[in-house]
Parts: sequence; structure tokens; C-alpha cells
Amino acid sequence: MNASEPDADVESVAPEALKQRIDAGEPVAILDVRAEDEFEEWGIDGDSVEVVNLPYFELLDGVSEAQLEQIPSGDPIVVVCAKGGSSELVADHLLDAGRDAVNLEGGMKGWARIYEYRELDADTDATVAQYQRPSSGCMAYMVVSDGEAAVVDPLRAFVNDYVQDARMMGAEIKYAIDTHVHADHVSGVRELAAETGARVVLPESAVERGVEYDTDYETVADGDTLSVGAVDIDVLHTPGHT
Repeated sequence: MNASEPDADVESVAPEALKQRIDAGEPVAILDVRAEDEFEEWGIDGDSVEVVNLPYFELLDGVSEAQLEQIPSGDPIVVVCAKGGSSELVADHLLDAGRDAVNLEGGMKGWARIYEYRELDADTDATVAQYQRPSSGCMAYMVVSDGEAAVVDPLRAFVNDYVQDARMMGAEIKYAIDTHVHADHVSGVRELAAETGARVVLPESAVERGVEYDTDYETVADGDTLSVGAVDIDVLHTPGHT
């Protein structure tokens, strides 16, 4: 056997299926085998989730009795790494040790691709859709009315989602809006504008603080209005979020 390859077929769980279990409040046991600094930076959590971090390099030759005692009981244990390769080998070691284990398909990279869409029950004639990325908690919104759309705080990784969703709703994206400077994700307003011809909108206060985008943009301030189809989006200045 090659020490870097599992010697048996290891079952995988799709990120979406794992998310459904967590949302349903089912007990989930996770063994995260990434390096400690990566684990501390971000991971999978939830009220019903129990997570233990044991770096992959400590498990190359198998799982010791002492390590087994550290791993939470689960049916099965979900093993997680960055891309799904190292965790597959560790899951195989756990199976050899008599523990039920599955591999998270695509690892944390797959988890980061989950992007949930839902339409909000908003007091408006427009369709207001919310996008949520569970891996980071980042949210974006799309407002659609009379064939026009505005996308608020788009993520670069999901520009195609906004384009496809607007097309399905028979709308052209008129605005790509950033409400603030994003420290927790990469803005997609430039890519969305390049793809659709949308007008990039930034807060006037952000530009005054030195924020610059390498594309044409317009600014808005408290009290301004952006028209989207038959509805208006009112601009409210809410300082404090950087």
C-alpha cells in the first residue's frame, strides 16, 4: 500500500448534505486534519457540531489509541481537510481502527462553494433575494423589479450565480453595489460590471477614505436613491462597519 493513498473505498459526504444535517440540528462529529493555524482561521461549526483538530502529519501512519480517545464519537465521523485528499486517507485509517468515518467531498474548498439562495418576505413589490455563504457568513442581495436588478455586496467567486439568477428572472443587472469596504471576502462588483455592463456604486464615505477601484464607478451618500425598475433603493449611512 502507498502510505499516501487509502487502501479501500472511503465513502464521501457532499458539503450540501453535511450542511443539511447541521441545519436540522443532527449531531455531527468532525475530525479536522488541517494544520492548526488553518483550523483556527476558519472551519465548520454549529450548535450540534463537535470538532477536534488533529493535523494530518500526526496521522500519516495510522490512528493511535490515544488519538482515538480524542476523536469525538460520531456515526459517522466526518473527516475534513483543505481539498479532500488528506482527509480521505485519515478516514481510511479510522475505518481500519474500527471507527465509522466518511470524507468531506472537496474538503473545505468544497464547503466554501456552498452558496444558499432564498427569497425574502419583504414589504415591497420587488423580488428581494438573499445569498448566504455559510463558510464565512457573508451575505449578498439581489433586488429585481420590472426587468432590472441590483446586486448588493456581490462576491467575486459567485458572479456567475448572480448573472444566471437575473437572467432566469428576466432582468438585466443595472447596479453592482458595495455597501462598505470588505475585509472578509473579495468584492465582485468589478467582475459583475465587466460581465453585464452594470454600473458600479460605492459609498461616498469609502471613497473619501481613499478607497479606489480600477473601474468606472459612481458614489452615493445618505439620502440618495437608486431606481431599479418600479422601486427605489434608499441609501442609509450606517457607520461602523469596515
